[in-house]
Amino acid sequence: MGSPGWLDRYSAGQRADVWHELRQLGAAVHEGDLEAEAQQVCDEMARRARRNIETIVERLDEQGYRFHANDDDLTPVVPHRPPGADAPRIVEWLQSHFDRVPMTLLSWARHVGDVWLVGTHPQWPESTAADPLVIEVEGSQYPEHSITDYFEEELRSYREWPTHGDEAAGPFVLPVAPDRLHKDSTSGGPPYGFRLPDGCADGLFAAETVMPFVDYLSWVFRNGGFPASTASREQWRIKRSLAEGLLPL
Repeated sequence: MGSPGWLDRYSAGQRADVWHELRQLGAAVHEGDLEAEAQQVCDEMARRARRNIETIVERLDEQGYRFHANDDDLTPVVPHRPPGADAPRIVEWLQSHFDRVPMTLLSWARHVGDVWLVGTHPQWPESTAADPLVIEVEGSQYPEHSITDYFEEELRSYREWPTHGDEAAGPFVLPVAPDRLHKDSTSGGPPYGFRLPDGCADGLFAAETVMPFVDYLSWVFRNGGFPASTASREQWRIKRSLAEGLLPL
């Protein structure tokens, strides 16, 4: 099967068409010689996402934003940690525990790293309630803990859950972020994460709603890293300033 030129078309701006074709293929994207170029597209998406995150973090720093944990002490946090030495082990763990893993998740682990935009903006005290972007696949913020141990525990609990009836667990979600309320240090719902297994190039991401991961990221970046609704003109001004000129995915 010949290559459809996805990477060239993606780089030339035909991104929506390329993602549509990749999603239409489903797990068939792994057949023949399609897989390698599909992975290249996902890798390029991840590199663009990383540049957007670096831009947002730089702009927030310039605006006096304070990155902190969602705890009572507001413990300072590094907002972006590039992939570390543990990233290949995380990828290997994912591939060994699930029949298929979305290529976009693997690309994120290899090229982006961990992101934590929870914090407080000096002109927007309620910014933490705006669902700031968090994706933690490597768990680099918690060196004393193994994130794969955490994933193992979540997977074990899922497999012990009823498989039928009103309380059936539904698809497994790999937890990579607190939900919107937990980010604001409020009791909330289940974590955000990737539905697994999934053989598509771009997997489904479960957040406030379920959508393809790239669609979720695009929504987040259109809102400067803070996708939840805002009320005031000042809040919209801040989000526009953060989103200006970000790379489309």
